[in-house]
Amino acid sequence: MSVRTYHDPLHLGITLNSCKPAEAMVMELIDSSPFQRLRRIRQLGPASLTFHGAESSRFTHSLGVFHLARKALDRLVQIDSDLNNYRGLLYAASLLHDIGHGPLSHTGEEMFGMCHEYWSGKLVKEDQAIKESLEKYKQGTANEVADLIMNGQVSRVIIKDLISSQLDCDRLDYLLRDSYSTGTRYGQLDLERIISALTIAPDKGLAIHPKGLLAVEHYLVVRNLMYRGVYNHRLNEVCSWILEKLITTARSLGPTEIWADRFMAQWLWNRNDIDIDTFLANDDIRTTYHLSRWKEEAPFPLSNLCERFLNRNLLKAVALKNLNNEQQLEALVIARKLTEANGLDPDFSCGVRHQQFHGYHPYKSGIRLWDGVNLQAIEHTSALIKALSNPDDVTWLIHPKEIHQELKKKLNSFNQAI
Repeated sequence: MSVRTYHDPLHLGITLNSCKPAEAMVMELIDSSPFQRLRRIRQLGPASLTFHGAESSRFTHSLGVFHLARKALDRLVQIDSDLNNYRGLLYAASLLHDIGHGPLSHTGEEMFGMCHEYWSGKLVKEDQAIKESLEKYKQGTANEVADLIMNGQVSRVIIKDLISSQLDCDRLDYLLRDSYSTGTRYGQLDLERIISALTIAPDKGLAIHPKGLLAVEHYLVVRNLMYRGVYNHRLNEVCSWILEKLITTARSLGPTEIWADRFMAQWLWNRNDIDIDTFLANDDIRTTYHLSRWKEEAPFPLSNLCERFLNRNLLKAVALKNLNNEQQLEALVIARKLTEANGLDPDFSCGVRHQQFHGYHPYKSGIRLWDGVNLQAIEHTSALIKALSNPDDVTWLIHPKEIHQELKKKLNSFNQAI
C-alpha cells in the first residue's frame, strides 16, 4: 500500500491511496512526464506582470480540480450509488482536462493558434504513459476520457456537468486559486455549502438544492468580479496583444531571419504537423528562452516586442466606451497618427482588443434548482443571477505610453463631438 499527500494551500491535504484502484491510477497519471510538464505552465499566463503573486501552475490547479471532483462524487453517490461506476472516468478527466495547455495557458492558445481541449484529448488517446495508466485501470478508459474532455460525451450527463458546466469543479477551483494567487480576495467561496447542495435532477443531470442558492449566487458574483478585475484586466489584454503580435511577427520573418530550435520551429512554421513529442517539448521555459534570444538577436521590431514583454515595458490601454465599431476604428486612427508623430511604428504599438463576458450564461449547461418536487432554471428564482446574464462588453485601445496623455485629450474631444 502507498499513501501520498499533496499539501495544497487551498484544499490542505489531498491524499491518495494506492489500495483504491481509481486513486492508484491517479497516482500513476500524476507521475507521468506529460502531467509533470504542467508544473512549467503558468495557470494565469502573463498575469504575474499585473499581479506579482500569480505564479501558480496548471499542475496545482489540476490537482485541485480532481480533489473537488472526488468530493462532489462522494456527495452524489449517496443519492445514486451507480455513479460509483464512473469514478475512474471522472477522476481521470478532472485531472487531465488541462493537460493539453500550451505555454502561458489561455494566452498561449491565442498566440500559437492552439486548442487545449483538442490536445488534451489527443494526449489522453496517444501518449503511451497516459494511455497505459488509463487502460490498466479499465480497458476503454482512454477513449472515454478523451470523448468527455473533447466533446462532452458520456453516458451519464452528470459526470460531464462536473467537468464542464456553469457550476463545474474546474471553475470552483480556478476562482479560489486565482483569487488566492493574485491577492484579490474576491474568491472566498462557500465550497462546503455548494458541494453539500449538489443533487440529481429527474433527468439525471446535475442540480442544486435550494439550500445552496445563496452560495451559488455568491459563486457567480465572484466569477463576475474575477473576470472584470483579473482575467480581463487591461494590462492582461495589453500583454496578450504584445505576445500575439510577437508570434505573428516571428512567423512572418521566417526561419532565415530568426533563430528557433527544432521544436519551436515546428510551433512557428509547421503547426499543423506538430506531433506529441514536439507539443510536449514547448512550455513556459522554452518559450521564454526564445523571447530572450530574440530580444538580443532578432531584427526590429521583434526584438522590441520581446523587450517590452520581458522587461515589463508595456503599452497603455484606454477603454472605448459607448462607441460603435466605426467610431472605435476612428479612435484607432487617432492613436496611430499620434504614434507616427512621435516617431514610433503604429503597426507594432497600436491596436484594439474586444471583450465580451457573460457573468452567467443560462443557455449553456445552465444551473437548475431541484427541491424534490420542482425543477427550475436558477435565473427564474434569482433576480441577481438574471442580472448577471447580461453581457459585459469592453473594448480597449492599446497605444504607446508616449502618447497617453495627448490621446486621452483627443478622445475626450472625439467623444464630445459624437
